Amino acid sequence: MRRALIALGIGLSVLASTTVTAPARAASVVKVRLAYTMADAQEVARFWLADGAANLRNATPYDVWTGLAGERLATDVVPSGPPYSVPPVEGTVQPVGDAPTTLGKVFFIGSDLAPHWCTGTSVQTAYRNLVATAGHCMLDVEAPMGALGKWVFVPGYSGGAVPHGLYVGKEAIGHYDFDDLRDRDRDYGFVAVHDGAVLSAAGVLTSVGRLGDNVGCQGMTFNQPLAPEADLFGYPGGESHERVAGSPFAMLLAGPREDRPVGVGSSFAGAGWLGSSWLTRYAGVSRTGYLNGITMGVSDTDGDGRNDASVSAYFDGEAAEVYRYAAHRWSGPIA
Repeated sequence: MRRALIALGIGLSVLASTTVTAPARAASVVKVRLAYTMADAQEVARFWLADGAANLRNATPYDVWTGLAGERLATDVVPSGPPYSVPPVEGTVQPVGDAPTTLGKVFFIGSDLAPHWCTGTSVQTAYRNLVATAGHCMLDVEAPMGALGKWVFVPGYSGGAVPHGLYVGKEAIGHYDFDDLRDRDRDYGFVAVHDGAVLSAAGVLTSVGRLGDNVGCQGMTFNQPLAPEADLFGYPGGESHERVAGSPFAMLLAGPREDRPVGVGSSFAGAGWLGSSWLTRYAGVSRTGYLNGITMGVSDTDGDGRNDASVSAYFDGEAAEVYRYAAHRWSGPIA
């Protein structure tokens, strides 16, 4: 939902991240510093990679804001402006199975001070350094404001392995209405990450380069009518990825705000599905498509007591504004 900005919001998370609004030219954007300096980024990388990546292996699915009460609508969505798209870029690593190489897990420390994860996706930007996920897998909705702690992205993650490196978050970018009002129509976010790093047996951090150069970047598309089909990728069961294809439909969430997201029929109901990517025009050969949604929750839309739909905020013109701002955030190596 739209809200006029009248003040600068500054706050501290449980791990002391600082939140500031973006300049007036991007009035709906909020940015949050994560591990902003090289020293901070190195500390975060060691936290996750030390002791055989014990903290990665011990992380659990983030089960916050998972269930949504909503209903299907028999109408299409109404774009808020002209369509806007950015094409994908293939990476250099070889895909395994039918999963995009851009797919991975985002890890962080929650308000309970325990390690958790959601799904994340590498997306297109000039700096090849941007990860998309659900807004509440980036900003801590259980705290007054601020970011989830020690945020990192591991593409291709499986069983503690970091096959393409670990990428420490430098800056989180989201919509002000989500940070301030917990608006589910704005439950998406982008994180500019430092270059990837690995940790040797001797405890030395080594740079492996930029995220997008290694695994590629999915394209982005906004202000589109509902697509005939979307391919959803995530980790509903924990370690292995899953793929669901379905036709998106308009939704109405229960509550006074009348949030209007979109849904895709899916039997995956677990917290591990949060942050999963919705790709339209997905090409199996290149493993690329256009990100047009991010799972922010699951819903029982027919009232039978079982969740039957994945739910995403609709990617409208304001989502495009947030993305365009995020796509110009620079980062660099930490080792």
